[in-house]
Amino acid sequence: MATTNDLKNGMVLRIDNQLWSVVEFQHVKPGKGPAFVRTKIKNVLSGKIVDKTFNAGVKVETATVDRRDMTYLYQDGDDYVFMDSSTYDQILVSGETVGDLKNYMVENQEAVVSMHEGNVLFVDLPPTVVLEITYTEPGLQGDRSNAGTKPATLETGYEIQVPLFLDQGTKIKVDTRTGEYTGRAND
Repeated sequence: MATTNDLKNGMVLRIDNQLWSVVEFQHVKPGKGPAFVRTKIKNVLSGKIVDKTFNAGVKVETATVDRRDMTYLYQDGDDYVFMDSSTYDQILVSGETVGDLKNYMVENQEAVVSMHEGNVLFVDLPPTVVLEITYTEPGLQGDRSNAGTKPATLETGYEIQVPLFLDQGTKIKVDTRTGEYTGRAND
């Protein structure tokens, strides 16, 4: 148990037998009336985001979430196999749990897997990952402008927009939150 004064981003709460992760929170002390905490919380399983207001100082039930550093090994059918970096235990994570992150995962990719009571809740990748362009149309000689983009297929099979001057075989940085090109990787 914790109070609303203890809330932090990323904290997982148990509300109505469901797990909710705190996305953002704000303590409000109006001129009249009691203080309250305005939060934006995300359902851990469904991903649904809702706004919820708590009175200040109210007790909320927290859930113990075990965050482990893991390495993505390989895909097994619809599931993904991760290995705990400290114990070398392997676990299966469903494709539904991994979701769109599969577009940025290559073998031996570092990740953080969050678990609650033995069940995998979600997978977090670093903010940017380095991926190789496996196919794109040839760049135009002398075109070094930032004005145009073209589609490029990454080694994971995912397609993103990249600047015109990038060629096949180039390693690039991709933002895992937005799926956008952020720059060339320094080898």
